[in-house]
Amino acid sequence: MTQIGILSDTHSYLDENIFKHFAQCDEIWHIGDFGNKEVADKLKAFKPLKGVYGNIDEANIREEFPLIHSFKCEDVQVLMTHIGGYPPKYNASSKSLIKQHKPQLFLSGHSHILKVMFDETMNCLHINPGAAGKHGWHAVRTLVRIKIDGNIIKNCEVIELGSRE
Repeated sequence: MTQIGILSDTHSYLDENIFKHFAQCDEIWHIGDFGNKEVADKLKAFKPLKGVYGNIDEANIREEFPLIHSFKCEDVQVLMTHIGGYPPKYNASSKSLIKQHKPQLFLSGHSHILKVMFDETMNCLHINPGAAGKHGWHAVRTLVRIKIDGNIIKNCEVIELGSRE
C-alpha cells in the first residue's frame, strides 16, 4: 500500500503543517504552480516527489518537472497535468490525454477549487487538491491524502490548512 500526499498551487509558499500532514506518506505529488525551486527542494528533501509544472513556474521548475506526467503507482494508472479541467469539462488537451492514457486517477490543479469526482464516462477518479498556497482567490488552503492498494484508490482525505489570509 502506498500513501500519497497531493497538493497544488503553492505559489512559493509552503506551510510547515504540510510536513505534519504528509509525515506518514510514502510520496508527495505536486500538481503544478510550485512558484519557486525552494518549494520543490524542501518537498524532495522530505519525501519522494512527483510533479508537473504549472503556468507560473519558471525555467528551473520546467527543466525538472514535465507538463504532463503519466505513470503507474502500484497497479493504478495515473495522469497529472496542471491545467486539466474536471468532469465533464476537461480542456481539449486533457480529454485527448485521458482517452490515450486511460488513467484510473486524473490529477489537475490550476483552478484553486478542491474537487474529488468520479467520471463515469472516462471511468476515472478526478482529484484537484485545491490550493495550498496563499496566492489566489480561494478562501481555504487545502491538501488531499489518498492510499493506493494494488488497483484500489481508497481513504481519500481532504485536509484544510486554514485561511488563505
